Amino acid sequence: MIAATSVLGMTAVLGGCGLGGGSGDVTLRLVAADYGDSASNSSRTYWDGVVKAYEAKHRNVKVEVSVYSWNDVDRKVKEMVAAGKAPDMAQIGAYADYAAAGKLYSTAELLSIPVEADFLESLLDAGQVKHIQYGMPFAASTRVLFYNKTLFADAGLTPPKDWSELAADAQALKARGVKYPFALPLGPEEAQAETMQWLLGGGGGYTDDIGTYTLDSAQNIATFTWLRDNLVAKGLTGPVAPAKLNRADAFAAFANGDVGMLNGHPTLMQQAVKKGVKFGTVPLPGRNGRAKSTMGVADWMTAFKQNGHREQIGDFLDFVYSEKNVLAFSREYDLLPVTNSASEAMGESTQDKDLRPFLDELPLSTLYPAGNTSWAAVSSDIKQRIGQAVAANGSPAGVLGQLQASASLAESGK
Repeated sequence: MIAATSVLGMTAVLGGCGLGGGSGDVTLRLVAADYGDSASNSSRTYWDGVVKAYEAKHRNVKVEVSVYSWNDVDRKVKEMVAAGKAPDMAQIGAYADYAAAGKLYSTAELLSIPVEADFLESLLDAGQVKHIQYGMPFAASTRVLFYNKTLFADAGLTPPKDWSELAADAQALKARGVKYPFALPLGPEEAQAETMQWLLGGGGGYTDDIGTYTLDSAQNIATFTWLRDNLVAKGLTGPVAPAKLNRADAFAAFANGDVGMLNGHPTLMQQAVKKGVKFGTVPLPGRNGRAKSTMGVADWMTAFKQNGHREQIGDFLDFVYSEKNVLAFSREYDLLPVTNSASEAMGESTQDKDLRPFLDELPLSTLYPAGNTSWAAVSSDIKQRIGQAVAANGSPAGVLGQLQASASLAESGK
């Protein structure tokens, strides 16, 4: 993974110049997450192209980009902010705590009206704190169940519609020697995503309708008890304990043909195709049929006030969110566009037909409670602890109770 480090926190004075001329030079510093699965398709390549095109038309503005893996990027930005060296922009997973502390520009302070109005409405609420937009959706995805068509055909199986069928299929795959009948990545990379998918399938979720955390609800405890007893305890989740299995490793195993089923997002399609794995997708199974809500995910672009480059940041982000750039990024990583213009273009394009099932589900999906100022802390806590709930001697009620207590404290600001 790329981990390029730049010197942050330096400022420049414009001296009244415009973006295209004058005596003042400005360097914008952007911290971005890596969406690639190897050095060859790192997000570094995408950003290098965007920056080169932008700088060619804005000779007094330079943009320096540091790219970090998803394991590190939120922590890196937190450290930079704590050290008083906030980047001008950060493309991260959670933003609300920075917004509540008054450290971020609102989108209204940055973007032109056409660009601001182009964001998908279904993503906007999750980008707000106290009804003010601070988080700019950057990439989106929904989740479906992926299954290995070859392994299923060999075992005479059909893809599951509910949890009981999923467990039965996993048992049949295990009997045929499949390494990971069902891959359950509850490791620290993205456990908050895998967790939410199962909670929704069990009729629960992270919060109630008004945004209050409900981590230890009866539905959530029942969901993780089912996972522990019906998948993990029966040896249906593979040789790596779910608490130690990261999403990237689970995806790699699927692309290598070692996984029968797993919950995945669109980028897995590209990995599987490269390795020649024949796969199918179906809606996420729930306890008693198809899950009533699909999990949607949006990652966020943020802009920090510290260095005072509001005009230059806004102009650069207007360029980043052009239809051309949004489409290019979405297509490179098999993700969903976050703007109406790019979504319409994708929906009408034959080259994007494989993404349409994901695209169609986005408007009705459930997103993380990213507008809660405590979400960054709660998400981090889930990543570290939730895998313990399905261990051989794990207590779903105990772990979820601990997570709920921590979430309540984080929400109260104590």
